[in-house]
Amino acid sequence: MKRSDTLLIGLMLFSMFFGAGNLIFPPFLGAQSGTSFWAAMLGFIVTGVGLPFAVLYAVSLVKGGVQTIGNRVHPLFSTVFMIIVYLCIGPFLAIPRNANVAYEMGVEPFINGFSHPTFNLYIFTSIFFGLVYFVSLNPEKMERYMSKWITPILLISMIVLCVVGFVRLDTPLQSPTEAYATGAFSKGFIEGYNTMDALAALAFGIVILTSIQGRGITDRKDLTRYTLKAGLIAGGLLSLVYISLGLIGGKMAAVDTFKNGTAILSATSTLLLGTSGKTLLGIIFTLACFTTVVGLTTACGQYFSKLLKNVSYKMVVIIVTAIGFVLSNMGLEQILTFSVPFLVTAYPITIVLIILTFLNRFFRNSRIVYGITILFTAIFAIIGGLASTGLHLGYLQSVISYLPFASIGLEWIVPALVGLLIGLVVSRFKTTQQDL
Repeated sequence: MKRSDTLLIGLMLFSMFFGAGNLIFPPFLGAQSGTSFWAAMLGFIVTGVGLPFAVLYAVSLVKGGVQTIGNRVHPLFSTVFMIIVYLCIGPFLAIPRNANVAYEMGVEPFINGFSHPTFNLYIFTSIFFGLVYFVSLNPEKMERYMSKWITPILLISMIVLCVVGFVRLDTPLQSPTEAYATGAFSKGFIEGYNTMDALAALAFGIVILTSIQGRGITDRKDLTRYTLKAGLIAGGLLSLVYISLGLIGGKMAAVDTFKNGTAILSATSTLLLGTSGKTLLGIIFTLACFTTVVGLTTACGQYFSKLLKNVSYKMVVIIVTAIGFVLSNMGLEQILTFSVPFLVTAYPITIVLIILTFLNRFFRNSRIVYGITILFTAIFAIIGGLASTGLHLGYLQSVISYLPFASIGLEWIVPALVGLLIGLVVSRFKTTQQDL
């Protein structure tokens, strides 16, 4: 495969990952972490960049991809887990979130004089999802649209904003807020969940592998090698963007107090570039959100059309865009409220499943090891997800608070290790019994 092909696939992967969460969370982390910025950003990059590409790597190693990895726990778990992941990173959560953010940042600032915000959102989402449908309907052409046109425009816009920010903002980083005063790395680690990229990688893996295979690459080792190269391109770009946006957020903390990353970027663009800055930011948000929605729609189309043999790719794309359109018109706040408990529950399971994939050779694909480890992880991940909704769990919540790392939202780590140990012992005992 040509180097130019690898570059194009890497750029496409970057544009698929780079959506609403990738824009709004790094600058807010920078403003909140202050002088603890580098530790917090390192944690953010671990889960916001490192974990997604570990997922892609794991998917490329295994014939059958994510479905095969999930089957090592149990075929039913694999199917249910992946359906939930695809629905949530697709039409029920990530897609409407990106569409709403694109509207709020790319359109709403320019139509404040219009008195019908509901109607305005309806018109915008109609056009937005119409274009998503058009591009997603031809996955073989998606690379050309995104790699050769949309991604370069997005990167140029980002470079302009960041360069101007570095040149004109000379304020020092402020003292960190209470949340980042201690344990900045772990706080950044949890914040990286919000990008949803590790879950998206479960879906994007099939898109990237299909794109590579379309160039005549069929050997498993070659598929893995080219996936890693594309991942390094996308991961390097994402890391640079996160660090740049984070530093801008850190410098803007000396200018004013902001409630979220969207407010920081809006104030930054206006302060540095005036009205043209608002236009530039609108372009950045709209393109970033659009490319991510196209990537997610395509991934859903490819997955569900294979899972449901009687449903065509085109029909899945129609259904996904239709649901995304309807939910987008419900408003951003309701979508974001639902996202936190889901992410707190899904991320630990995903992390442990990928780690087990890399450790697989040490326990010979034992379903006992996979099953017990995931069971222990899932129990505490679900409890953590329920607690994140504000639900008081009484005595159970008190017990969990004593677990190591519970104070930083990682109470599932020790149960996962205990589950792994028990699984290894049971698996070894069963093997010994069979040998006898």
